[in-house]
Amino acid sequence: MDEEFSIKFKTTEDIKVPERLIDQVIGQDRAVEIIKKAAIQHRNVLLVGQPGVGKSMLGQALSELLPTEKLVDILAYPNPKDENNPIIKTVPAGEGKKIVAQSKAKALASINNGNSTVIFLGILVAFFIASYIVELIVNSQSNAVLAAADQISGTLFIITMLIGFLMVLLMYRLTRTRVSNVLTPKLLLDNSNVKVAPFVDATGAREGALLGDVLHDPFQTGGLGTPPHERVVLGDIHKANGGVLFIDELADMTPEMQIQLLTAMQEKKAPITGRSERSAGAMVKTEPVPCDFILVGAGNPESITKMSPALRSRIRGYGYEVYMNDFMDDTVENRDKIARFVAQEIKKDGRIPPFSRNAVIEIVNEAKRRADKKNALTLKLRELGGIIRVAGDMAREKGKKIVEAEDVINAKEYATSFEQQVASRYIKEKKEYDVIQTKGARVGRVNGLAVIENSDSGLLLPIEAIVTKSMRKGAGEIIATGKLGEIAQEAVKNVSAIVKAYSKQQMSDYDIHIQFLQAYSGVEGDSASISIAVSILSALTGIPVRQDVAMTGSLSILGEVLPIGGVNPKIEAAINAGIKEVIIPSTNKDDVIPQLKNKVKIITATSITDVINYAMTGKREKMRLIRAIKTAFKKHGER
Repeated sequence: MDEEFSIKFKTTEDIKVPERLIDQVIGQDRAVEIIKKAAIQHRNVLLVGQPGVGKSMLGQALSELLPTEKLVDILAYPNPKDENNPIIKTVPAGEGKKIVAQSKAKALASINNGNSTVIFLGILVAFFIASYIVELIVNSQSNAVLAAADQISGTLFIITMLIGFLMVLLMYRLTRTRVSNVLTPKLLLDNSNVKVAPFVDATGAREGALLGDVLHDPFQTGGLGTPPHERVVLGDIHKANGGVLFIDELADMTPEMQIQLLTAMQEKKAPITGRSERSAGAMVKTEPVPCDFILVGAGNPESITKMSPALRSRIRGYGYEVYMNDFMDDTVENRDKIARFVAQEIKKDGRIPPFSRNAVIEIVNEAKRRADKKNALTLKLRELGGIIRVAGDMAREKGKKIVEAEDVINAKEYATSFEQQVASRYIKEKKEYDVIQTKGARVGRVNGLAVIENSDSGLLLPIEAIVTKSMRKGAGEIIATGKLGEIAQEAVKNVSAIVKAYSKQQMSDYDIHIQFLQAYSGVEGDSASISIAVSILSALTGIPVRQDVAMTGSLSILGEVLPIGGVNPKIEAAINAGIKEVIIPSTNKDDVIPQLKNKVKIITATSITDVINYAMTGKREKMRLIRAIKTAFKKHGER
C-alpha cells in the first residue's frame, strides 16, 4: 500500500477540520447527497448499515441543515371548560418565556393586592379585643384562685383563636396560589436560545418518553393537587418539532409504538395523555401537540426486515432508504479522509495531543486491516476512533506533546475488544491442555479457523472426525457437535455429501461423527468447510493431517475452494496460536495485509485437492486419494 497522502502535514494540527458536520462525514457520498435533499424537501430517511459507520452523525448533520426561523415555543394552558383537556398553543420561538413571565407577574400581583394585609390587621384587632375582655373578666373576680383559672382559660382561648385565624390566612394564600398556578401556562418547549434545529436521539425510548406523558399526582383528590396542564410532559416526537428525530435500531420498537410513530408522522401533531392506567393522569388528554419532524431511522440489514410494513412504506413513499458503505477504496484521496478523521476526533475530544504523520499512517494501516478486503479502508470509524483516543491517552500519560506511531501500535494491543480477549484466553488455555496442537500429525484432526460471531476477532478451532460402522446397515448418519449455527450445520451436510459422492465406500453404512472441540462461543458461517472435508477424508483413509497448519475456506459441491470473510482476523488467530502456515482460498490472497505475510507462511488453494496435497502427510497415500477425487470429479463432469 502506498503510504503517502496528497495533503502536506507534519501533525494533525496542520489538517483543516470542516465546520459543518455534513462536510465531516467520510466515505458516505451517496448518503450525504440524500441528507442534503432531505433537508431541502423535508423527507424522512432510513439508514441501513453496520454499527459505527456514521448513521447518527448523518442525523445530526441533517439537523444543522434545517432552518430555525420556523421554530416555535409550545405552551399548555388550563381549560376552564374541562381541566382534563389542557389547551395547547404555539408562539414564535422566544415568546413563550415572556408569556409565562407576564402571567406569573400578574398572579403575584393578585396575591399581594392588599387583601392579606387587611386580614392580618383584622387578626391583630381581634387579639387586642380578646385580651381586653379576658383582662376585664380576671379583674372582676375577687377570689384569687378563680382569677387565676380565668387567666389560664382566657390565654388558651386567645391562643386557639390566633391559631384559627392563622389557618384561615394560610388557606386563603394557598387558594390564591393555586388560582395563580391555574392561570399561569406551562412552557412545554422553549426554543428561545436555539441556534440549530433540534436533534433528538430517541433510541431505546419508552412509550412515555417517546410519545409524551402526564405525570401522576398523588394529591389530585380534594382539588388541592397540581393542575393537569402543569403535569403534561412532552415526548421526544414533540421535542423534535421542526428538527430531526433519530431512532437507531428502529425495528426493535414494539409494533404498537411503531404504529403510533407512523400516525404522528402523518398527522404532524399528536395529543399527550397519561400512559399509566392507574394514574390520575390517564384521564388527562391534551389538545394535539405539534410534532412536525424529519425521521431518521437506522438499523442493520438483518433487523430492518422486522419493521412495521406500514412504517417502512411511509419512509419509502415519502423519503429515502440508504444502504451505508462498510468500506471505501484505498486511494490517496481516501487516505487523506482518514487523516482528516483523525484530526476531527482529536478536535472533538479536546484532551489528546495531535498525531504525527507516522501515527496517522498506523491508523490507515489499521483501517486497511479492519476492511478485510483488498485495496479497501474500513468505514467502521467508531472503532478507529476508540484506538485514536486510547493512543492519545497513552501519549498524554507519558507527557508527550505529539502522538507517535508506537503509541498507536501499543493502543491496538491495549484496546483489544472483549471477543479478542476471549479468543486469546481460549488459545492460551487450550494450548496448556493440548486441546490445540501445533506440532506433529493426527488422523481426523484439523486446525480450522473461524471468526467469533458478531465480531472481527478470529479463533483457532480444532475439528475432529471419526467414521464408524453403523449399528444398522444403511442407517448411517452425520452427527456434528459444538454449538453450530444454521449456516455451519448446512456446511457440514454439504461437505458430507461431497465425501459420500466421491468415496468408494458405501457411506450409508457408516456414521460420521464431527466435533468442533469446546466451541462454547458458537460457530457460524461456512468457512470451516475445507477443514471439515479434510477431517472426514483423513478419518476415512487413515492419512494424518499436519497440526502445524491451519486452514479456512468455503467448499463447493464440485470441490472448489471459495472465498471467505474475516481472512485477516483468522490469520491473526493462527499466529497467536503458534501456527506456522495457513491455507486460504486463492481468491483471498490479495485481502491479506502485508504485516501478516511477514509473520506466517500463506498457502493458497483453488480446490480441495490443493488442500489435501499440502495439509496431509504420507506422499503415496495422499496422492492416491487426490487421484481418486480427481477421477470422481472427471466422471461427474462427463455425465
